[in-house]
This record gives sequence, C-alpha cells and structure tokens, in this order.
Amino acid sequence: MLRSLHIRNYILIDSLDVSFPEGLIIITGQTGAGKSIILGAMSLLFGAKADASMVAAGEDSCVVEAEFDTGSTGHLTIRRVVNASGRSRSFINDCPVQVSALQSLADKLIDIHSQHKSILLTDRKFQLSVLDRFADDRNELMECRRLWGELSALESEIGAKRTRIDALKSDRDYILARLSQLEQAKLVPGEMESLEEEHKSLANAEQIMSALSRASELLSGTEESDFSVSASLKESQRSLEHISSCLPAASTLASRLDSARLEIDDVSSELDGLLSSINLSPRRLEEVEERMSLLYSLLRKFSCDSVEELIAVRDSYSQSVSGTQDLEEELAALERKSSEIKGKYRDACLSLSKKRHAAASKLSATIMDSLRFLELDGARFEVKVEDVQPGVSGSDGVAFLFAANGGVPEELSKVASGGELSRIMLSLKSVMAKFAVMPTLIFDEIDTGVSGSVADRMGRMICAMGKTMQVFSITHLPQVAAKGDVHYIVNKSTREDGRTISSLSRVDGEEREREIARLLSGSVITDAALANARELLKED
Repeated sequence: MLRSLHIRNYILIDSLDVSFPEGLIIITGQTGAGKSIILGAMSLLFGAKADASMVAAGEDSCVVEAEFDTGSTGHLTIRRVVNASGRSRSFINDCPVQVSALQSLADKLIDIHSQHKSILLTDRKFQLSVLDRFADDRNELMECRRLWGELSALESEIGAKRTRIDALKSDRDYILARLSQLEQAKLVPGEMESLEEEHKSLANAEQIMSALSRASELLSGTEESDFSVSASLKESQRSLEHISSCLPAASTLASRLDSARLEIDDVSSELDGLLSSINLSPRRLEEVEERMSLLYSLLRKFSCDSVEELIAVRDSYSQSVSGTQDLEEELAALERKSSEIKGKYRDACLSLSKKRHAAASKLSATIMDSLRFLELDGARFEVKVEDVQPGVSGSDGVAFLFAANGGVPEELSKVASGGELSRIMLSLKSVMAKFAVMPTLIFDEIDTGVSGSVADRMGRMICAMGKTMQVFSITHLPQVAAKGDVHYIVNKSTREDGRTISSLSRVDGEEREREIARLLSGSVITDAALANARELLKED
C-alpha cells in the first residue's frame, strides 16, 4: 500500500507531503484544481516519460517520491528527479536504477484506473488476463509458457539445421563427384616420388642394363673371355703368399688383396642382383606413365602441389558428406523431441483450457450479479472461451460479450457505452479484489456518466473493496465521496508572487460536510445541501 507521497516543484505543486492510511481514500476538488497533476506525478514514479515542462517555473528540478508498504518485504521508497533540461534520474531505496526498473514495479504496487482505461475491456489480451486471474490458473499458464518457449527454441534450431542441410545438399552432388574421383584414384602418400623413380628406371632400362652388364663382365669375366678382376686378384694374392716367408711385407699385401677381392665379389654379386631386377617391360612403363598422368591431372584439377594435399582434400570432402549425414541425424532427433514437446504442450493447453472454461461461467455469473447491483438489470454479460491459434498463452481466446437490454450478447467494443464500460470495469475490479492480492487501486472518476442510486451503489462497491485493500477514488459524486474512510481535497490558490499552486489537504468534520455539500449543490452551498451531506455521511 501507498504510505506517503512527497512532491517538490512539480508543475503547479510547490510542496506536498502527505501520508495515507489503509481503506478507501477519497480525493475531490474543483475541475482544474490539480487532481490530474497528482496522478501525473504518480505515473512519473512508475516510468512515465519525463520532460522539462514538469519542472515548476524558475526551479532547477522537481522531485516525486513515494513510500510503499510491501508487507513481508518491508518498505520500498521510489524517487524520480527531473531537471530543467528534461533529463531524469530514478532511485529505488536510494539506489540509482534505470527507468525500466520502475516500470517493472508498476503492476505490483499500484493500478491507476483512469477514465480512458475502461477501453482496456475491449482488448482481447486484457480479457484473457482477467479470466486467468479469476481462474487461478497460474501454474497451468506458466507450464504452457514454458513449453511454448521450449518448443519455439526447438523450432528455431530445427529451422537453422534445415537451412544448413539444404545449403550442403545444394553442393552435395558436386562434392560427391569430386570425392568419387579422389577415392577411385586410391591415393597413397609418397606415391608420386616412387613413380618418378620407377619411371626413370623404366625409361632408361636398356642403357642401365648395358652399363651393369659391362661392369659385371669386367669384374667376373665372361664365357668368351677368361679375364676376371676377381681371378686376377686371387692370382696376385697367391704369388705374394709364396714369398711371404722371405718377405714379411708381402703377407700384408696379400691380405689386402684378399680383402679387395672379397669386396669385388660383393660388388659383382650386387651388380648381378641389380641386373636381374631391371624391368624392360614397355607395358609397365605405360602403366607408370598413365598413373603419373592421372596424378598430375588431379593435382592440376584440385590446385594441389602433392599427393598428400590431394588426400587432405579427399578427407575434407568425406567429412563434409559425413557432416551432412550427422546433421540429418541431429535434425531427426530434434524433430522427435519437438513432437514430444508438442504433445506435452497440447496436454498443458487442454488442462489450462478446462480451468478457463470452468471459470468463464462462474465469472460471467459473478459479473452479472454485480451489474444487477449497479442497476443494469436487463444486461447480459458473457465470458466466451474460443479456440485460437496456439501460442504462449495456450490455445484459447477470450471474448467479453455484452447486451445492455437483453438480446444476444455481442462484443463489448460494439455495444457498450462509456458508462456501461465503467460499471463493468468496476465489477471486474471488485470481483478480482475478493480472490486475488491486488496492488493499491486508484480510480480516476470511474463513476463518470452515472448519478443517483447508481452512483450510490458504485460507492458502496468501492467502499467494500476498501475493506480489504487500499483504494483511492478521485470523484465528483457525493454518493461516492461520502463512503470514504478519509477524505482529501485538491485546492488551487495564488501566492503573493502571482504563481498558481495546487495543494492536497485532509478534511474532517464540518469541512468534509461542506465539501460533500459542494459536490451536491455546486459553488453555492445551501442549508439543504449541508443537511443532505450529513445524511450521506451518516449512511456511510
């Protein structure tokens, strides 16, 4: 509840410090006295746009501050300071905050119902929120919202996956064709170097064989020639061994010749091995050249410098194809999960819808009772729940239907007058106050367009709400004003310096009687009006 309000240099308000009790608080005053200015100051506290016109003439800044009793959480102080340039600063419990923080508190602390706000009754979202509060379906609604959020996130992810897969699939045929070429090539690391060596050998096979044969013949001899380097070394060795007994140095030379002969024999054996390995096959040469041609072609086509780079390209293509398959598997898993969540969401919507349908008939009957109390005896009011496109609030839409004088109810926006909308809104507020914890209510001339007994009954209804919560009623009707627990008057006066200021003061006793009488008779207060005012206050 609103405990106190402090205003400095705000438009016509020079200084205002007022404390408020619980219950029904009445605010009256002459037209133009400044009631709307006070409401504007309250709106500023909850994030309304600030501008330089709010600062009183000749002042550097204006300040609006309110203290709220929040129950278990204690006291909450909200302050807004606007300087002469129109810039503002916001504070909660003396801590600087963004304006958005004030806006987030608005619905929790105060509900300002101005005359034009009855138009909200024609808004489908507002109608749905009213029914949900009456149905006490917060848990079901939260579950719907949670599942819808999860479903929306899944659908977004599924969409992104599909887009990615489609992009990959558009290149898939191209990638598969190139991958097939590389896979068919059966690439082997280091293959090009081996082929180049083999090609040199095959291309020069005859020359190589001739050289190897000549070398072998010189070392080992031939059938046509008895000359052999190995045999000559053997013979020389034997000659030296014969004289080694008389010439010791010959023994050393003989040993060296033996070693040379053995080395020559090894070389000769290796020459024979090489000679036998030489391939004179033109077919193999052709095969090697074809293989090298294929590899050179692939290197050019894929802009690579080596077989190893070709292998890397092949592996990249393979991963891309495999990645598409993985994405398709991930997509399938997401779609399965989405289907599961959709099922849970449908169940949650069904549970929520059941509560809404059950509450709709009760709310309709309750509002009808209130409307009859407000002398709309022939009126019909119906809360209609209908199927709509599923969304964050489930799959239900709500329409408030009304008929002032019987007949088939139609949408409020089409048939209800301003006075009827005010009475319906008051009925809704009254109903919600009975079953839900509501913030402080401020009714700004909600009784406009009514008078007589209807005004009296509206006053009684507002008074009943004030028994369980704090309610402010700004009114011009004496029948309503007389129902208040406390009464404040907004006055306008002119200071000695010529500046016009507005003020708020509490009235009791005779002062309150005179204010009620003024509401009854106008600027000239008659004895009859005073007597009538006393009677109204006694009735209260």
